[in-house]
Parts: sequence; structure tokens; C-alpha cells
Amino acid sequence: MRYLHTMVRVSDIDQSLGFYRDALGLDVLSRREYPQGRFTLVFLAAPGDAAAQLELTYNWDPESYTGGRNFGHLAYEVEDIYATCARLSAHGVTINRPPRDGHMAFVRSPDGISVELLQKGAALAPMEPWASMGNTGVW
Repeated sequence: MRYLHTMVRVSDIDQSLGFYRDALGLDVLSRREYPQGRFTLVFLAAPGDAAAQLELTYNWDPESYTGGRNFGHLAYEVEDIYATCARLSAHGVTINRPPRDGHMAFVRSPDGISVELLQKGAALAPMEPWASMGNTGVW
């Protein structure tokens, strides 16, 4: 057995790619349109880690997605949690749980999917503005 991917449904493929690809930094591995089924699949992965994929499923007919499907969160290990959070902020992403401890942060995708960011290796020394930043919303 081996892990293949996690699928999340998204309501706006362009907005979601702006989050997962542009702000979070995942690479697009493939994109396929399925006109007969009226959906698009986009597979992404962290750079250099194509074995752990994220599948974005975009249904062309509008649907409303809520947190009722018992999905917890995605988690990614990052080289520099402060630089990652700064990049996300520059893309307009709210840092819901800032990396005050130099180890962990949470953000949410445009569709409300929680994404946990974990510092690779030991926690970084506390650093402003993160050390004194409060939580925003939920994650």
C-alpha cells in the first residue's frame, strides 16, 4: 500500500490555484478537463515530493461546500515557516494561527480547507511580527 493523494472539492478553480499554487507554492503536476462529467481535476504536490499529491476537484455546476464532510486539514513541512507565512501574507492570505512558536502555523484555502504549516527540523527562534501576532478566525 502507498499513499496516492488527498482530494478537496473547490468552488473556484482559478482562486484555488492562486492559493495552492501561487501563494502556498505547490507545483501543478497535471490538469484534465472532463466535459462529459462536467468537472476538472488538478493534481498538485510540494516541490520535489510528487509522491504526496493534492487533487483539486472543480465541478462545473455550482455547489456549496461546507465543513460537513469531516475533513480535518492538510499539512506541509516547510523550509522556513516565517518566509512561507510572509509569502502567503503577500498573496493576501490571512494567517489564522501565526507561527509564534517558530514551528506551526495555520491558514485556510478559499474554500475553507485548513492547511497546517510545520517548520522542518527544530523550531525557529521566535521572531516579530509573528511572536506577538494573535489568532484570526478559526482553522
